[in-house]
Amino acid sequence: MTTRSIPDAKDLEAPTRPAGSSASSTAPRDARGTGASSPRRRSVAWLGFTPFAAYVLLFLAIPAVIAVASGFFSASGSFTFQNLQAFADPTILKAFQGSLLVSLVSAVLGAVIGALVCFALLGTKAEGFLRTVVDAVSSVLAQFGGVMLAFAFIATIGFQGFVTLWLKSTFGFDINSDGALLYKVPGLIIPYTYFSIPLMILTFMPAMEGLKATWGEAAATLGATRRQYWIRIAMPVLAPAFFGSLLLLFANSFSSFATAAALLSQGGIVPLTIKQQLTSETILGVANTAGVLALGMLVIMVVVMFFYSLLQRRAARWQR
Repeated sequence: MTTRSIPDAKDLEAPTRPAGSSASSTAPRDARGTGASSPRRRSVAWLGFTPFAAYVLLFLAIPAVIAVASGFFSASGSFTFQNLQAFADPTILKAFQGSLLVSLVSAVLGAVIGALVCFALLGTKAEGFLRTVVDAVSSVLAQFGGVMLAFAFIATIGFQGFVTLWLKSTFGFDINSDGALLYKVPGLIIPYTYFSIPLMILTFMPAMEGLKATWGEAAATLGATRRQYWIRIAMPVLAPAFFGSLLLLFANSFSSFATAAALLSQGGIVPLTIKQQLTSETILGVANTAGVLALGMLVIMVVVMFFYSLLQRRAARWQR
């Protein structure tokens, strides 16, 4: 008969390690479970990131810097602040007002309608047919912009669009009775809202899916009604994600160019005014006005992206 020896206090305090294990087995492991990444592995990771970084540098960063910097040089190439006088020009101010109005209205409409669609989809299965179809269609329509979208709306609600002709022949209602609906700045709200709705579904649906069923069950257990649950629990949780998506829609509409260029021949919004300044031989009082307008757009986009980042950081707290 064998007897087990009682371990002393030192043996109890020291962690028991299997034979052959080393101290490195307790080192932190990365997300792939392969242990701490070596300098060589990090260098390979950065090498894979290089093509994207080069693309962003060549086609986004450098052109943006050149465009903005051109606003601080005169026609002779000397540095000047005189170009900033363009912001006092009524035509320039009207272009910024038009861009802000169209972007804000289309973003609000897209956010509200898209949020309602997301709310309706909550009642369907996550992997069901309807949810899959809506996700696929939203992914396509969110990228359906530019000249193709403009021609699609011309064929629909233009002067000879099939919806225009049908309304006129059936109800005697002419949507262009007060002038061309689609060929003026307020008319841009229609196509801009069209591609804002699917973008809202794609960005806001993950936040809606993040609502935990246990929150609703806990509220119901405490006697809360469904309306009280949405007003006091769900909506405050979803508010950062909603307003973050709203800012994203605003930025997307504010920087859109091709659709407006296909519908409007003149300025009225900032991107078209920049094009007008670059292609027209008429200078509105100062040189390099396009660079000054690019600076104004960049400032607005930086402010929007700053608040978008803050809201996304707050929304991420509830998605962990």
